[in-house]
Amino acid sequence: MGLTVINVAYPLAPVRQDTPGGAEHVLSLLDGALVRGGHRSVVVACEGSSTAGALVTIPAVRGKISAEKWKLAQDLMRISLEDALRRFDADLVHMHGLDFPAYLPRPGVPVLVTLHLPLSWYDLSALFPERPGTYLHCVSSAQRRECPDGVRLLPDIENGVPVDRLASSVSKRDFALAMGRICPEKGFHLALDAARRAGKSLVLAGRVFGYREHEQYFRYKIAPRLDGSRYRFIGPIGFIRKRRFLTAARCLLVPSLAPETSSLVAMEALACGTPVIAFPSGALGDIVEHGRTGFLVRNEEEMAEAIGAVSSLSPAVCRDTARERFSSERMLRNYLEVYGRIVEHGITPGALLCCGSPGGGEGGRDS
Repeated sequence: MGLTVINVAYPLAPVRQDTPGGAEHVLSLLDGALVRGGHRSVVVACEGSSTAGALVTIPAVRGKISAEKWKLAQDLMRISLEDALRRFDADLVHMHGLDFPAYLPRPGVPVLVTLHLPLSWYDLSALFPERPGTYLHCVSSAQRRECPDGVRLLPDIENGVPVDRLASSVSKRDFALAMGRICPEKGFHLALDAARRAGKSLVLAGRVFGYREHEQYFRYKIAPRLDGSRYRFIGPIGFIRKRRFLTAARCLLVPSLAPETSSLVAMEALACGTPVIAFPSGALGDIVEHGRTGFLVRNEEEMAEAIGAVSSLSPAVCRDTARERFSSERMLRNYLEVYGRIVEHGITPGALLCCGSPGGGEGGRDS
């Protein structure tokens, strides 16, 4: 008999296949996999979302995102989740938002929480949930290494991308690409400076969300570096355009200043046969194989030098590596297995990793 799973999104970001957010991308893939597998998928998300299964929406936040609007969205998410739990006989709730404690359901149905973001961004209390039957996990070993002592986690489930769907026959062109949320921690101004230093054109794609800090970053750090021809900002792009740009680019630049827990865009680039030049921030140091699928660099100057060296790297090696390491099919199998284990048997304390304690870490996985 199939499962009924309620996936709960971050209340300010719509869930779609072309979403710029990593958490929303993973949620969308899970929704599709549940439906294809004969399960019932329910998604609680803001307006503008598009799902394969049932969709329960809250109003989307319009204009600038203030603390008051965020709090209202959290309240509406809590009410909508309670409504979904009444309407659907759920076996499991899977939560994806940074602010999940604000709308965590009452005790009853088991809850799985995917920690998509750097653990320092979460309230410390969120990592020690008092609600029974609440399970947390990381998306990479790099993320888990930053875990505070005593946090109990399920084994990691690493992110993946639809490698086969990303295959394309588009020819390479002579430009660098950067892509993602346009915000200070992504460091895209450094990508623009590195491309200019290397004498290469750069295309920047992504969304500027309505946070004051993000809008000011674009206005003062990004816009002055654009010229509309060699250095262009093209805004958010859907899957087909993203695949075309990722395949045509000579390289993807990822100058992140944050401890990245994963990097879907780096995985997507490799699946498209495009090397990645990145700062070794968090999981990026594990995703990019230096001198094989890209280069790990420390600053703008090294990034510029690496742009000039990407022609020595093989697109075929990048694609083969993505297929071996970053397949969404592998990720989805792991999630469905964990869903089944939680619903059928629960998780015993011995199956959890305890951060900072003897026996925790890499050796603490169960089979």
